[in-house]
Amino acid sequence: MNISTAESVVMEVLWRKHPRSAEEIVAELHDEQPWQEATIKTLLNRLLKKRAIAAKKNGRHYLYSPLIERTSYLFVQSSGLIDRLFNGRVAPLVAHFSEHRKLSKKDVEELKRLIHEMEHER
Repeated sequence: MNISTAESVVMEVLWRKHPRSAEEIVAELHDEQPWQEATIKTLLNRLLKKRAIAAKKNGRHYLYSPLIERTSYLFVQSSGLIDRLFNGRVAPLVAHFSEHRKLSKKDVEELKRLIHEMEHER
């Protein structure tokens, strides 16, 4: 499923808490994004057409909920990125960030911890 960057912003709101009305989504995004209410409703309609979210009538309003899990979406997106740019290998991705963005000490410690955990699981 191809979700645009703008659509993913709306999805993040729904992943944090759902179901939510369009008005609740607009209110939450008000400080984050300079979008008009109509823009957010357009994004909701696109997500409905893609079957990324569902809408359930509740009185005069619709309540929106995600149909895809955030973890599944992240896995597909990150796997696609690694496949396209780094031939499916994670090490060149980490090397790239290390060279160009200078991984912080905290990032390096987290990577070491993850590697240590993976070694002990095998």
